[in-house]
Amino acid sequence: MVNTELFRYDIIQKFNETEIMLYKYMISNAEKIPYMTIRELAADVNMSTSTIIRFCNRLDCASYNDFKEQFGRYIKESAGITPGFDLKQLLHYFQGTTTCAFENKIQEGVRLIREAEMVIFAGLGSSGALARYGARYFSNFGKFSVGLEDVLYPLMETSFPKTSVIALSVSGETTELIETIQKFRAHGCNILSITNHPNSTIARISDWNISYCLESETVNGGFNATSQVPVLFLMEALARRIF
Repeated sequence: MVNTELFRYDIIQKFNETEIMLYKYMISNAEKIPYMTIRELAADVNMSTSTIIRFCNRLDCASYNDFKEQFGRYIKESAGITPGFDLKQLLHYFQGTTTCAFENKIQEGVRLIREAEMVIFAGLGSSGALARYGARYFSNFGKFSVGLEDVLYPLMETSFPKTSVIALSVSGETTELIETIQKFRAHGCNILSITNHPNSTIARISDWNISYCLESETVNGGFNATSQVPVLFLMEALARRIF
């Protein structure tokens, strides 16, 4: 079991600026600390040995040597913790967002959105809640946007000039959303979509699609529990590049 007592949250929360600097240095140089004398550490961080001793005392360590012993055990035990499956998926996903291919894909979507006078986010269920968030976030950047959770909302028999629709769907197969997309397309809108599956119907009928491709997860008899963290990230990435 990991010794979580050394750097408890309630203790770190009360660190002053000097203690935070010392804490960050120790975590960033964890492999060196067990072998450093207090004077070597003081020289590296440009602090007095008395400051370091007070830091150790604050962590309930009687001395610097006592701290080094507990710190070494803390680092060793912490190294044995492996990320949960959900975190592994997200880490893998975000590693893929640091590529030129990802940036080029985002810029393609931005070009469709940039000239729009209005952006409509559409989704059902949890995707509907995200649609509302996306609209609010885009509005923060000065782009008039609305979130449509009721995809059965009747559309007026008129065109929507310079309007981009961003459809959100994990499965990409939501029948009601597909029908709504078709109506918006008939009204002259650009269709963008964020889905989990690149070969889904919504992805294929969109002018632009980006998919995050996480392993699908259901709970409680079929409710979708696939992480929506990439959706939030993608909406924010698009918004930040509009201007």
